[in-house]
Amino acid sequence: MTSTNDIRRSFLDYFAGEGHARVPSAPLVPQNDPTLMFVNAGMVPFKNVFTGLETRPYKTAVSSQKCVRAGGKHNDLDNVGYTARHHTFFEMLGNFSFGEYFKEQAIHHAWTLLTREWGLDPNRLTATVYHTDDQAFDLWKKIAGLPEDRIIRIATKDNFWAMGADGPCGPCSEVFYDHGDHIWGGPPGSPEEDGDRFVEIWNLVFMQHMQASDEIVGDLPKPSIDTGMGLERVAAVLQGVHDNYDTDTFKALIAESSALTGTAATGDTQASHRVIADHLRASGFLVADGVLPANEGRGYVLRRIMRRAMRHAHLLGAKDPLMHRMVPSLVAEMGAAFPELVRAQPLIETTLLQEETRFRRTLANGLRLLDEATADMGEGETLAGETAFKLYDTYGFPYDLTEDALRGQGLSVDRPGFDAAMAEQKRAARAAWKGSGEAASDELWFDLAEEVGTTEFIGYSAEEGEGQVVALVKDGARIERAGAGETVDLIVNQTPFYGESGGQVGDAGTLTGDRGLSGRITDTAKHLGRIFAHRLMIEAGEVAVGDSVHLTVDHARRGAIRANHSATHLLHEALRQRLGLHVAQKGSLVAPDRLRFDFSQPTAIDGSAMALVEADVNREIRGNSEVATRVMTPEDAVAEGAMALFGEKYGDEVRVVSMGSVEGGKAYSLELCGGTHVRALGDIGLFKVIGESAVSSGVRRVEALTGEAARAWLAGRDEKLREAAAALKTSPDEVPARVAALVEERKRLERELAEAKKALALGGGAGAAPAGPEQVGGVNFMGQVLDGLDPKALRGAVDEARARIGSGVVVLVAVNEGRASVAAGVSEDLLGRLSAVDLVKAAVVALGGQGGGGRPDMAQGGGPDGAKASEAIAAVKAILAG
Repeated sequence: MTSTNDIRRSFLDYFAGEGHARVPSAPLVPQNDPTLMFVNAGMVPFKNVFTGLETRPYKTAVSSQKCVRAGGKHNDLDNVGYTARHHTFFEMLGNFSFGEYFKEQAIHHAWTLLTREWGLDPNRLTATVYHTDDQAFDLWKKIAGLPEDRIIRIATKDNFWAMGADGPCGPCSEVFYDHGDHIWGGPPGSPEEDGDRFVEIWNLVFMQHMQASDEIVGDLPKPSIDTGMGLERVAAVLQGVHDNYDTDTFKALIAESSALTGTAATGDTQASHRVIADHLRASGFLVADGVLPANEGRGYVLRRIMRRAMRHAHLLGAKDPLMHRMVPSLVAEMGAAFPELVRAQPLIETTLLQEETRFRRTLANGLRLLDEATADMGEGETLAGETAFKLYDTYGFPYDLTEDALRGQGLSVDRPGFDAAMAEQKRAARAAWKGSGEAASDELWFDLAEEVGTTEFIGYSAEEGEGQVVALVKDGARIERAGAGETVDLIVNQTPFYGESGGQVGDAGTLTGDRGLSGRITDTAKHLGRIFAHRLMIEAGEVAVGDSVHLTVDHARRGAIRANHSATHLLHEALRQRLGLHVAQKGSLVAPDRLRFDFSQPTAIDGSAMALVEADVNREIRGNSEVATRVMTPEDAVAEGAMALFGEKYGDEVRVVSMGSVEGGKAYSLELCGGTHVRALGDIGLFKVIGESAVSSGVRRVEALTGEAARAWLAGRDEKLREAAAALKTSPDEVPARVAALVEERKRLERELAEAKKALALGGGAGAAPAGPEQVGGVNFMGQVLDGLDPKALRGAVDEARARIGSGVVVLVAVNEGRASVAAGVSEDLLGRLSAVDLVKAAVVALGGQGGGGRPDMAQGGGPDGAKASEAIAAVKAILAG
């Protein structure tokens, strides 16, 4: 049998042998696309290469890319465990050409690999092409010798790929494998295409056009190739099975789950074992790439994946936490191909154990609260959807578990009500997610990088130097010169100024030059990891592209930053030694006046443990050992024991900083770091922790001071504490508890106030339109003015109201500071007669605005005249009345 690891290796080897650069998998957290929660396709890391914003030192590439589809548009979570080919985590094998070769060679490679290298029976393979792609049709005949009835023309978007509404696009050619006539189903394009007999194993995308607003506007100057083949699917084919979960990697994980729970891997428990195996992979890789369970964003999706698996462990009767005990099996199966799993194994195990322990308490609490909620209900009654959602959202109690628990009592759950509450929660989650993640790539900086190249940083050994101005940027546009009184971003070919990155703030200082130039550099940013932009306030003279300038770093400020950065490394190691190797950096701030360090830690650190950490750091400072720096490959650095951030991108060479006492031939601290540091640890002077707190679930934060700042803080500490105690009418020892109580009370009051405002708004209030519903033109109609409601909440409010009235039309107008926003919803049964877009446009006109849009069932717009909110509702009623 060919193992999954062998298949991955042979795919990479084949294309590497054909001249393709072997590119390691990118982290699951996208580095170049803020619109994605996770990398969900093999081409995502190459997006900017395909669009021309970025170039690489190779023109063809091959990779096995880690992917997750468990949130947003691409969400396979609910199907996992119950189908043969749905996964949350999967690997996408792909070969790529950036203008080097096109259709003929791509098809040649695909056919050669499948039939010659892997030995698949050509008679079991079928290709599809876009219905107008005669070239691909003819190439399949020529290269593969496929008969015309096995080259199927597909006229739908299934065989036409686009990066988005704007950007590269082109036809696809998919390869299907016939599992045999003993399985029901027909080839693609047939009435039986949804069967399982013919399974797509490879998609070849021919990028040859450019489109704008979903319309093709021209051809690409260099047509490119992007292919994607699910490793799990092709493993099933090559291992002679029809189900992905019957492949070797999954069988090993399922066998472990079966052994640990003492339950069969088949029959009624099959789905649970499959969920656990799949979700273990997703959880392990996400944690390894720096994602931790949380209540929003990526962490929320991870928590949902974990808890879904943990619920299935509960259904299997596992008495103790299960998933963390399966991590060694995961590492054994996949650690050789993905060494980040090996490095992160302690953190993965700790995170899973903590999450499952907490979730088991959630299950116990949820069942108790469910009993309370249904105590007075009789057989045949229905639990309110809002109650079920509160159990889910507040206590983490899954809906399906609520449903299962009530089914035995003859009770049901109001699913529409639950869905309405869920829809509002998802709307809020999407709003919170919008704009999160990595910063969007700025075309300006890509253009500059391509034109002027990388800024050389000379600041490790110098605090002043000469540089030639290669670009000036003002207000997001390039300029050729600037004069006194202007503030610009200045880019030079080399600089002693450190650009903000890795938690260390950018340098500040002064600049002088010809033409009487003098100015202050207030900050330095680093774009794309290679262009240093100095924020320059010009005080006298002028500067132009091509000038030579002299740059001087603020020595005192740089010295304080260095001390805080080196102290951060010592703190990291002290935390690992005192708390455990699960401690991993999750973020930091290294500023001239303080340092802040975020790290993975499931529980708060008590005072005695923190005192030991602080003592360890100060011991190393007193030792005054020199700080040494070496340049080496990331692989050699990690092999030598240097710590690297999971998910962090490193170049071909990295700086390895070692510091502190040496024991067993290894320095106290050894880390990959591009920042600036003290020359000897005694330069730090003193280290003092001034705060420890939670950042998010599983992440703690330590704040500290060094040197003179630490001494001054200690000198004033007692006086400040006495003043605070007096103001709070308590003793100094009770100040923390008193403050914590006040903060919690304020949070409670703020929540109650927010809920009261929403209830008042939805209830109407003076001057509001009647809540309805009323009959208008034979249609249930609800129209209401909601003073002070956030316009972002309109859609959710319309959904709630629409669910409340069933069939009908809902129009809500939110008035804020004189302006009005309007949203309309039309129930599904009325869509043939009415469109929410038309209704909103009429309302917008009444509000003094123009436009408005959306979908036939939901649309939104706005206008400047909130005083005419009632007229807007009347305008809609007039349309309904005919």
